[in-house]
Amino acid sequence: MNISAADVNKLRQMTGAGMMDCKKALTEANGDFETAIDILRKKGQKIAAARADRTSGEGTVFAKTSPDGKQAVAVALGCETDFVAKTEGFIKMGNAILEVAYSQKPDSIEALNSLAIEGRSIAEHLTDMMGKIGEKIEILTYEVITGERVVAYLHGAKIGVLVALTKVGGDAETAGKDVAMQIAAMRPISLDKDGVPTDLIEREIEIGKEQARAEGKPEAMLEKIAMGKLTKFYKDYTLLNQEFIKDNKLSVSQYLDSVSKGMTVNAYKRIGIGGV
Repeated sequence: MNISAADVNKLRQMTGAGMMDCKKALTEANGDFETAIDILRKKGQKIAAARADRTSGEGTVFAKTSPDGKQAVAVALGCETDFVAKTEGFIKMGNAILEVAYSQKPDSIEALNSLAIEGRSIAEHLTDMMGKIGEKIEILTYEVITGERVVAYLHGAKIGVLVALTKVGGDAETAGKDVAMQIAAMRPISLDKDGVPTDLIEREIEIGKEQARAEGKPEAMLEKIAMGKLTKFYKDYTLLNQEFIKDNKLSVSQYLDSVSKGMTVNAYKRIGIGGV
């Protein structure tokens, strides 16, 4: 069957697929556009399967806060190259997924993938994009956080932070953004020392003892030295105990208290793409 250039271009405009792919699909479909679209979707599914083991090390984080400031949602959409992450179609899809996540609050990435945009599931839309672009595209992270005051912060395209404050007062919005920047830069492992896993604490104590032993310290002193090192570990890696990056004379906890007496962080989420 003779497929015209106008028909190929029409299918390309409808699907975003390459010209040659559109021509092959129309030829295989004997000129039927709906069948050709299905063929291109199937091609996308094949690409998705072929790239299942590829790493989505690039992408963009999208975030939205409710008008009352009590809830925020973040979605990280991943791809293989920074070029794709910056394209209009990729960003449009990321924002569309964010809106669905924000409005429906599914309980997992799997549930989010099953929700619909314009009558088709998000998973199907992502498969179509893989067929058009030729890269693995997937939702890497989906987070929801609620609180008395929640602040969402994006640090470039690849890092997003959600912070929930309690006992709110003063300029909580600015304080929340300051703490979110701290989390983005310093990557705390937990809110405070109570959130550090027991096995990690035990490992740090053991490391501290070995370091002290290697320095020739007396065996009777090892436990005390190791506990001192553990205190330093908490200061370096737990959010509320970290030095505040804008004023290292204060801890994050002290900074928040200075903004409004008793104000603190009761939850946070840090979303990073590609190990950042």
